Amino acid sequence: MKLAEACERFNHLAGIRFGDLFSPSDIDMIIVNKGKTGQLLELALGMHLSSTNLDFDDGELKTNKCDALGNPKETVFITQISSVIDELIQERTFEETHLYEKIRNILYVPVCKDGNPQNWMFLPSIHIDLTRQEFSQLNEIWRDDYYSICKQLRQHIETSPDGFIHTSNGRHIQVRSKDAKDARGCYHPIYSDTYGRYVSNKNHAFYFQKQFVYDIKHMAGY
Repeated sequence: MKLAEACERFNHLAGIRFGDLFSPSDIDMIIVNKGKTGQLLELALGMHLSSTNLDFDDGELKTNKCDALGNPKETVFITQISSVIDELIQERTFEETHLYEKIRNILYVPVCKDGNPQNWMFLPSIHIDLTRQEFSQLNEIWRDDYYSICKQLRQHIETSPDGFIHTSNGRHIQVRSKDAKDARGCYHPIYSDTYGRYVSNKNHAFYFQKQFVYDIKHMAGY
C-alpha cells in the first residue's frame, strides 16, 4: 500500500472511538500492551503486518500519543543508530543515509489517549513527503539537524570523559539512549570501526522531539 492511499484511509478513521473501531479483544490487547496501537491501526486498514524495513511500499507510519487537540505527550521514535554509527561519525551525505530513508516519506498519525481506552481515537494524519516543494523547509531543518548531530556525536566521543556518545539535539531530531537489558542483564554497546572501539555502553536511537509535532501541525493548518 502507498502512503497516499493510506493517508486517505486513515483520515476516514479519524475521530472514531476505539470502542467503535475495534473488537473487545482488540481493546483488551491495547490495555495490556499500549505499544500495539500502531499495529491496530494497520489492522484497521486491512494491512498484513510484516518485518520489512518500511511500513508501506514507499514510506513509514509514525504514531504518537497526544491529547484531544493533537498536542504531543511523547517524542516520536525514528530508528536505532548502532548499525549506522560510522555513517554518522563520517557525516555521510544526508540524502544517502539510513535516517533519510526512514523520514523522507512518512505518515504521522496522532493518537488521542485521554481517558478510557474505549474513548481513545486516531486524529487526522499528516503526510510528509520531502520530495514535495511544500516540505522544503522541513527538509532543510532535518538536514541541518542531521549534520549538527553528527558533529555533536564526534565531539562527545573525542572530548567527553568517558569517550562515549551522549544525547545530541537538533531543532526537530534528537539522538538519545534507547536500550533494554538482554537475558544476561546486559545492554547493547555500540562499536565504531572508525575509532576502533566502543563509543557507547548502550544503544541509542533517533527521535523526533515534540517541537516537530507543533511545527508540522502549523504547516498543515491544524
